[in-house]
Order: sequence, then C-alpha cells, then structure tokens
Amino acid sequence: MDHPTTADTRAADATLAASRALLGVVARSMVSALDDVTLPQFRVLVVLSSAGPMRMGAVAERMGVIPSTFSRFIDRMVAGGWVERASSPDSRREVLLELTESGRDLVEEVTTRRRSDISAVLSSMTGEQQAAVGAAFQAFADAAGEPPAPDLLTLGI
Repeated sequence: MDHPTTADTRAADATLAASRALLGVVARSMVSALDDVTLPQFRVLVVLSSAGPMRMGAVAERMGVIPSTFSRFIDRMVAGGWVERASSPDSRREVLLELTESGRDLVEEVTTRRRSDISAVLSSMTGEQQAAVGAAFQAFADAAGEPPAPDLLTLGI
C-alpha cells in the first residue's frame, strides 16, 4: 500500500538527492589532494585556514580527538610540510599550529576546484533557480546550526 508523500518527505528526498550531488562535487575536488594528505589531515588544514593559528588542544577538540593522539597525528603533518608548530606569544607552554604555504595552497586549490564545479552546475540554471537554491541552502544551513562561511571554510567537509 502506497503512503501519501508529505511535504516533509518530498523535501527530505530532494535534500538527499542534492546532498549526493554535492558529495560528488566534494569527492571530485578532493581527488588530487588525497594523494598528499588524508581526509582528517585535510580537515585540520581547513580549520587552520579558516581560523588562523590555533592552540593544538583547541584544534584537537574541534576534531573530536584526544590531544595525546592528536600530537602524533600533527607530527606527521609537520613532517609532511603542511603545518608548523609555534610557541604562543601569550604562553610559552602553549603550542600553536599554523598552516605552511603548502598547506594554504592545498586548501585554496581544493576550494577553487570545488567552487568551479558548483558554479558549473549553477550556470545551467536560471537566475531565479540560482536564487532559490541559494536561499534554500542558506535556510538549511541555518536550521542545522552551521556556522557562517567566514567562520568555517568549505569542508573538507
């Protein structure tokens, strides 16, 4: 027996379809980056790119990991030339993490590729459709509690 489709169900189905399309864009934008870094490493690069230098403990917290484990993880990123450790000007005991030029370039490369792919999809729509998509995605992000774009660079997630 078929159940009537509610507006909520139709909206959820449309959002799922859009999320699959966006995941495809994200995956394509990440392909070359994953030759150099893992997805969790790229997430760290994105956090540092959007927030600037941060205490290692704050980055670990944002990533949802244990700081002692995170330190070894960061060791590999430092060895790879993606991030640098620096002493905090406020406290010599605090370690700050910041992007290297290579880390910044990688985030910019992925973001540029992703923006280009999204723009290509949007260019096939009318101006009215583009405005509707923008408003709908903003409403969805707001309802989900997503931080504004300046606070959170494109995710690497």
